[in-house]
Amino acid sequence: MSEHAWPRGAATGIGSMPGTDPAEAAAIVLGELPEFPHLPELPARGVGADLLGRTAALLVDLAVEVVPTGYRVAARPGRDHRRGVDLLRWDLDALNDARPPVLKTQLAGPWTLAAGIELPRGHRVLTDRGAVREFTESMLEGLAAHVAELTARTGARVVVQFDEPMLPDVLAGALPTPSGYGTVGAVAAAEAQDLLSTVVARAGEITGQPVVVHSCAPKPPIALLRAAGAGGIALDATLLGGVPAKLLDELGEAWDSGTTLFLGLVPALEPEQPPTLRDVATPAFQLVDRLGFNRSILADRAVPTPTCGFAGATNSWLRRALSLTRDLGKAFVEPPEGW
Repeated sequence: MSEHAWPRGAATGIGSMPGTDPAEAAAIVLGELPEFPHLPELPARGVGADLLGRTAALLVDLAVEVVPTGYRVAARPGRDHRRGVDLLRWDLDALNDARPPVLKTQLAGPWTLAAGIELPRGHRVLTDRGAVREFTESMLEGLAAHVAELTARTGARVVVQFDEPMLPDVLAGALPTPSGYGTVGAVAAAEAQDLLSTVVARAGEITGQPVVVHSCAPKPPIALLRAAGAGGIALDATLLGGVPAKLLDELGEAWDSGTTLFLGLVPALEPEQPPTLRDVATPAFQLVDRLGFNRSILADRAVPTPTCGFAGATNSWLRRALSLTRDLGKAFVEPPEGW
């Protein structure tokens, strides 16, 4: 066993899966990624099954409803909110007979949650700092109950992953206002880091495990995420070929400080040419070589993943991609001859 909840050479997924059957999705994940499975997300089921709807289902004393522009704060839990709660319960029921050593669960990070849900008048929660804090506290309270239930059902050590796809736009002030004619003011990096630090610390206290933050942006805010205390940073490693030297420096500092990089290497959608194991491993080895580390760091401080979620994947590619991801983890520990 490594210093983390997951063993050396383990691989995991990002979160989303194709289809609508939670039992089938759970069986696939547990079968293909037995050492580090994740709680599958099935957004094809619609309202309440996407990242924001699933996270809203965890909120305590807050509720959402669906309006034409997305999710909005509701005065009380209605049909939309109850649907999200029911879908999440069915996902947990699918794990009842599972006994994985460790299990990862995913939810929206505080900034993506605040950017993706509207206040009653249509403005984003993000525009009201008091509301941001209220939503964050509610989410953390719900997370504690969620982790406790996962542990009770499976006996697994639970690792939390916060997905922050909207964080770069929050930092850049690139999110449109309700009118569409303006943008919401940028959040300062120090403020963004401060809230993330609180959330990461609380989640770590809840689980006793490192907390992963996932950003699929071409230039993820690595330094900010590391400074916020993320024990793992998940990113699309296939996009790192031409990134600025500053970002490479931040990745090197993260690895040097003991952060685990969850390297997205296996295509989420089936490519025209079937990739070999060496094909998908190449960006990881190139990154290590560019940063000047020994390749053994991949076994100690890297976890291979798909480049993103599998919501748009075919079932045949899903199984092949997960198999490649699992084999990558083993190759990080024992590279095949000639690599």
